[in-house]
Amino acid sequence: MSDVQPVVKLRGLTGAGMVDCKKALDEASGDFDKAIEILRKKGEAKATKKMAERQTKEGIVYSYIHSNNKTGSLIELLCETDFVSRTDDFKGLARDLAMQVVAMSPDYLSPEQVPQDIIDREKDIYSEQLKNEGKPDNIIEKIMQGKLDKFFEEICLLKQPFIKDDKIKVEDLIKQMIAKTGEKIELGKFARFQI
Repeated sequence: MSDVQPVVKLRGLTGAGMVDCKKALDEASGDFDKAIEILRKKGEAKATKKMAERQTKEGIVYSYIHSNNKTGSLIELLCETDFVSRTDDFKGLARDLAMQVVAMSPDYLSPEQVPQDIIDREKDIYSEQLKNEGKPDNIIEKIMQGKLDKFFEEICLLKQPFIKDDKIKVEDLIKQMIAKTGEKIELGKFARFQI
């Protein structure tokens, strides 16, 4: 390791370990931007694995009543420690999620919770529509997957565009809070009420 300066510089920029920085720079052929991207991808993969092993035993139940007093929601937002659950940021996330439930009326938390018979029914409808439009069989499957993704965006809370910034999805909003707190955060149950 004759030239340590680039490794030290990359470590200063990313906070990653020296060995990881050296490997990333080698893989990126000395390109700093590419090395940072490599470290971010590896870091996200590690964080996802690490978070999956952690348990969320704390959190809050948050209620939101819309100004018309005719619509409201309850959500369960979970985290690892009561310290995080008491922060203003965590409570703000809970409020945003409860407002999302009221505004967008999701039926399910995630695509994994959508019953298979509903997915099959949608696939049949899309398939029939695409055949009637004369689409070739080889691209019907690709188009159908895009339509299914759009369907999940409508009915699954985590896949919906966030009401305050439609450039991000609700699941990304939660990931931002995970990055900020360093704790596993997950949305438990939710319910929407309307008169």
